[in-house]
Amino acid sequence: MKKIYVAMSADLIHPGHINIIEQARQYGEVTIGLLTDKAIASYKRLPFLAYEQRKAVVANIKGVKDVIPQETLDYVPNLKRIRPDFVIHGDDWKKGVQSETRQRVILVLKEWGGKLIEIPYTKDISSTKLNNAIKEVGTTPGLRMSRLKRLLDAKPIVRILEVHNGLSGLIVENVKIRKNTIEQEFDGMWLSSLADSLAKGKPDIECVDLTSRLNTINEVMEVTTKPIIFDGDTGGIPEHFVFYVKTLERLGVSAIIIEDKTGLKKNSLFGTDVFQVQDSIKSFSYKISKGKKAQITNDFMIIARIESMILGKGVNDAINRAKAYIDAGADGIMIHSSKKDPDEIFNFCDKYSKIRGRVPLVAVPTTYCAIKENSLINAGVNIVIYGNHLLRSAYPAMVKTAESILTHSRSYEASSKYCTPVNEIITLIPGSK
Repeated sequence: MKKIYVAMSADLIHPGHINIIEQARQYGEVTIGLLTDKAIASYKRLPFLAYEQRKAVVANIKGVKDVIPQETLDYVPNLKRIRPDFVIHGDDWKKGVQSETRQRVILVLKEWGGKLIEIPYTKDISSTKLNNAIKEVGTTPGLRMSRLKRLLDAKPIVRILEVHNGLSGLIVENVKIRKNTIEQEFDGMWLSSLADSLAKGKPDIECVDLTSRLNTINEVMEVTTKPIIFDGDTGGIPEHFVFYVKTLERLGVSAIIIEDKTGLKKNSLFGTDVFQVQDSIKSFSYKISKGKKAQITNDFMIIARIESMILGKGVNDAINRAKAYIDAGADGIMIHSSKKDPDEIFNFCDKYSKIRGRVPLVAVPTTYCAIKENSLINAGVNIVIYGNHLLRSAYPAMVKTAESILTHSRSYEASSKYCTPVNEIITLIPGSK
């Protein structure tokens, strides 16, 4: 029997996949190279189904002899190992992100006389439409919550943007660009305490109670599917933090980040300009351990935010705290800095990389915003949070609009310069029309 190789993502099985497999089996024994989560996430969104779930489906399709992981978008490693007689693929990859991959397949097959056979693309099948249909249906709390850990396993860095209501949630859910043929989007949402407080016209001192913040979570969850990281400020006293964890986990929030400060919360970016008290290592570790014991699933994450460098205590104090918080059960460490350059962050990252049993590292480049994601990846950062940028960008636009109306005694100038067309804003939300 001839050996046939077919590579696919198979996230949403449709007639196009069945057609390819059906035609492939006419040539011989079919091996499916199933792209891993990491391979798919390297050029587009994380698949809805995890690798093992997709494998279970594909392995039971008639005509499939074997399913093996394809670890990269590049077929060459698997092809050199299997040396198939034929590679079967749809003819839709001659342009775009996979065109270079196609050329590499053709070249490597020549080494042993293999051949590429391209099947006409199945008409009236659109993965984009299928994906959009799933988004409209929504997701379950469990699927949403588990997605953050899957992203951490699949991507070099997980990109998170602040949200403060349903509309900003829709922006994070849907905005995407294509850069160098690679589709890029935000992976999840940061429900910022600062942004949530400011949106309600209140100071960022934990005066917005949990009930009010849960309302914001529900607004966002109703219209989105991506994972949410919740800014839990100090987390309150340990006995109250337990209920934070239980409530957020039940709703499907992926993680809570709590900072190691005590007393009246003040925004970290004030640094030592205002009175702030760092919690003791023992006390904060106890809070983390209490939260971990309250969990039901393994998917929810408690991330410890270290304020040592904000309060002028230096990198070594931050490292000592990181070790203690990991021992207490923290699923991640967030390191914070109010400096305009990233030097102390990089210093911390270097020392952190040597910690045994280290957990994912989170950075929030609000003040040192000139840093690019590749530099953070190289430093060992796993999650980058853009912590308050949607609200901050909305504020000057609203002020300009208000001033323009006052200046001109009409809204014409504001409408033409600063406002989305009314027809566009009416139809922005699905179901409005």
